[in-house]
Amino acid sequence: TMSPRRRGGRAVECTGLENRRPFTGTVGSNPTLSATPSLPMKDRPHRTPLHRRPAVSPRATPRTGDAPAVGEGRADVAHPRLSKRMGELGLCSRREAEEWIVNGWVRVDGQVVDTLGTRVSPQARIEVDGAARQQQSNLVTILLHKPVGYVSGQAEDGYEPAIVLIRPENRWSGDSSPLQFQPEHLRGLAPAGRLDIDSTGLLVFTQDGRVAKRLIGQDSSVEKEYLVRVKGELSDAGLQRLRHGLMLDGVRLKPAQVSWQNEDQLRFVLREGRKRQIRRMCELVGLFVTGLKRVRSGQVPLGGLPPGQWRYLRPDEGF
Repeated sequence: TMSPRRRGGRAVECTGLENRRPFTGTVGSNPTLSATPSLPMKDRPHRTPLHRRPAVSPRATPRTGDAPAVGEGRADVAHPRLSKRMGELGLCSRREAEEWIVNGWVRVDGQVVDTLGTRVSPQARIEVDGAARQQQSNLVTILLHKPVGYVSGQAEDGYEPAIVLIRPENRWSGDSSPLQFQPEHLRGLAPAGRLDIDSTGLLVFTQDGRVAKRLIGQDSSVEKEYLVRVKGELSDAGLQRLRHGLMLDGVRLKPAQVSWQNEDQLRFVLREGRKRQIRRMCELVGLFVTGLKRVRSGQVPLGGLPPGQWRYLRPDEGF
């Protein structure tokens, strides 16, 4: 707002915004400031207070790196990126999709698209070159019997990652896969799930984004089966809570199959995999876990695979 101030018998009008420091010097002492005669109130132009002025929406601009949609003049939220759309359709992982796009192996409505960030209509027809399919067929999935003392992912707290066990001398002699181990089988190989350092059993490693999405994707409902040794007393009500009724981190857990295997061992079948989920579930009903072993992921059992050894997923197997 404009507020006249008296200096040396003259009215000085300060033109700063409300939150600026008021002018306290002598008129004429600062050549960048000017003094103007005060106008009568009735002749002053009307100004809307800042807090009442309508907000001006900034002009919408596409994010850097967003290429226009195929057949569209600009990107918009109704058109997902091509790599994301390919992942949604289950064609491959988003990482694989980006590689295929750069290689020119993807067509959208008959047109080759080789620019990352291109957006497409959800109704677009997406076709993949045979070279991409051939590359995808060469991707491997490895099953490891993780022993205690190894972490599932990156090394932490001085403990080695379980992937260091995947080397030729640790391949199970009972592996019936015709594949011969190649160093490139380790390239891009990542765990599709986790087992904490004190747990053992089946740990899946894969290069195939489709396998990873099926096992650990947001909408995954693949069963994982565990044998869990416990100490403590469990009432019938506590058993029912384990099956359905517990919450972790403020989120209700999905129903679980829980039953006694013997006097100190429970069998769990889960359709989700939250961090240390079984151990935390047991704590909530007064049990202490002394041992935990994953014995199945989907339709693939651990079977006779010895601790510390691995095998390839066979073509006739699937999760």
